[in-house]
Amino acid sequence: MAAPLEYYNSIPPVTKTYAVACLFATGAYTLELYNIRHIALLYSDVFKRFQIWRLITPFFFIGPFSLNFAFRLLTILYYGTQLERGPFDKRTADFVWMYVFGAASLLVMAAIPYLWTPFLGPSMVFVIVYVWGREFPNARINIHGLFELKGFYIAYYMIVVELFLGNPLKQAMIGIAAGHLYYFLTVLYPLKTGNNILKTPRWIHKLVAFWGEGFQINSPFRNDPAEGVAFRGRGRRLNGSRSTSTRSEPRDSEPADAATPAPSSSGSGVSFRGGSHRLGSG
Repeated sequence: MAAPLEYYNSIPPVTKTYAVACLFATGAYTLELYNIRHIALLYSDVFKRFQIWRLITPFFFIGPFSLNFAFRLLTILYYGTQLERGPFDKRTADFVWMYVFGAASLLVMAAIPYLWTPFLGPSMVFVIVYVWGREFPNARINIHGLFELKGFYIAYYMIVVELFLGNPLKQAMIGIAAGHLYYFLTVLYPLKTGNNILKTPRWIHKLVAFWGEGFQINSPFRNDPAEGVAFRGRGRRLNGSRSTSTRSEPRDSEPADAATPAPSSSGSGVSFRGGSHRLGSG
């Protein structure tokens, strides 16, 4: 019991919260505590019956207990932990904003009839994996001991896996599209123009401060909400204080097999550094 508990406690807060929420959603469904239709994304019920929760609950269902579920949950834990400990280290609010923006993008795409899908949890998994692949493009991923892939291609390899598992590719494709949109607006576009048009909103900073978990560099709010606002300034994040220019890719032996990620390797506390440089305020 000690080893699993230690691993659980080592998972960073955002990744842990999302993974546990997905586990509870599937567990409750397996115990028949709710009807699966009651949490599906049905825009007709959202607008006609004001069932607003349907805009949130679809992101926490990644499938019933199965090989698919295990693969997706371990993917969240492995790649989410590496992101939160690496490129998003000390940037909890920015990491939460990645989830929020990714979810909002998926909801917009799902409003198109051809792209609609009742559950967006699998798509969110692809958002995480795609952003990881862009942050660690040269990381070497061993695939079942048969061959290696660079991190940049891991999301596309997972599309092939989804195809062989008999899953619809629509969820994977819109997940990659949402992940690319986030990365383009937060990294590529600011690098090219010097203008960050997708800064993390202040309400996200305030939410993280109220939550009291994680840490955000130059956050305008204290982690303890009882202490009130600590700073009244603009709260501009200085990435240069974190030697981002010297980020290195994970060593060849670190990344787990892409099809069977080993989450225990991500809990060692090692900070993985991507190759991108972000501009603007967090």
